Amino acid sequence: MRPTGWFPLGASRTTSRAEHAAAGPDSVQDGSSAAVDARKAQDAVGVGDAVEVGDAAAAGAAVAVVVGSQPSVPMRPAVSVSPVPSGPHPGPMRLGVIDIGSNTAHLLVVDAHRGGQPQPAASVRVPLRLVELLDADGSLGPDGERDLTACVLDMRQQAEALGVNDLAAFATSALRDAINGEQVLDRVKDATGIAIRVLPGEEEARLTFLAVRRWFGWSAGRLLALDIGGGSLEIGAGMHEDPEVVASLPLGASRLSRDWLADNDPPKRAEFAELRRYVRAQIAPVVGTIYHLGEHTRAVATSKTFRSLARIAGAEPYSRGPYTRRVLRREDLAEVVARLSRMPVEERAGLPGVSASRAGQLVAGAVVAAEALDLFSIDEVEICPWALREGVILRRLDWLTSA
Repeated sequence: MRPTGWFPLGASRTTSRAEHAAAGPDSVQDGSSAAVDARKAQDAVGVGDAVEVGDAAAAGAAVAVVVGSQPSVPMRPAVSVSPVPSGPHPGPMRLGVIDIGSNTAHLLVVDAHRGGQPQPAASVRVPLRLVELLDADGSLGPDGERDLTACVLDMRQQAEALGVNDLAAFATSALRDAINGEQVLDRVKDATGIAIRVLPGEEEARLTFLAVRRWFGWSAGRLLALDIGGGSLEIGAGMHEDPEVVASLPLGASRLSRDWLADNDPPKRAEFAELRRYVRAQIAPVVGTIYHLGEHTRAVATSKTFRSLARIAGAEPYSRGPYTRRVLRREDLAEVVARLSRMPVEERAGLPGVSASRAGQLVAGAVVAAEALDLFSIDEVEICPWALREGVILRRLDWLTSA
């Protein structure tokens, strides 16, 4: 069954798995040539030890053996042996994902195949600012719905023009929180033919963690991943591709700017201090849950907010490419937060790595970053170029190539 929210644009390529061959148990009598081979396999591993797959194949199957006067060894369970895969990987497929975030709608198109790193083919961003278009009652008004519909329709047309085979669309915090979100998305689907799936916060954290794990690999050990979006902060931690602990907190940079820092620019000292207390109170309960797992090996941060803060603190510009190592140190971040809290928005927009559209929410985002690093006792975070969109694509690619 095709997961919801995905649309084939042209022929979608999938691969099939060869049927597994199972080796069944054979009953071998002592004195036969098969029994001799079996005894050799038995001697190699010791009586009563488990037979490895290679040993079982050498013996022909699981066997019962009598050695001298020793009692008969119980029949060992058969071992299923699958054929070694052969042939080339499936050919590349062009995948697209439309991400409706709280600040921006983003179309990402990649060329990918099983076992290969997805390669970006196109990227389109549209500043929607849905989180700022929510009415006082928490609903998305007609203007926001009109802008969203036009944006999704345009992105679908661009995906088709780019030759996308498979297209997904999802939404995060702004539409997750809108009280009329379902009704709005139903009308968007009728107008565009695209069903936008609203991701629960915990699933957003899991998919972001998957992207981080694939980027850094298993050698990174136990990961702690932080992602500051427009509407929420996602946290994930664990040893595997699926995190052992996830949390989604209402600490997005746009949300906090609107709710806490909208009256004064730059914010007053009392407003700033109150926001810090609120952020700490939200994050603190998650800290003990994650440290119960054991200390992380590496702390990683994703999202535009963290990239901007790292750039202000002296990290290499993103134009140097995704493979350039970038870190954000806690002591440097403390200085950045102090500077930002005294700057009006026009000055913040002139800082390296800060766009005019993001300058207004950077103070709130910096507070979330600083408090998270402090509460988790993180000396530095490494900036990961992959995040939620890549996680969605990786999950989709896994599904397409595992049938």
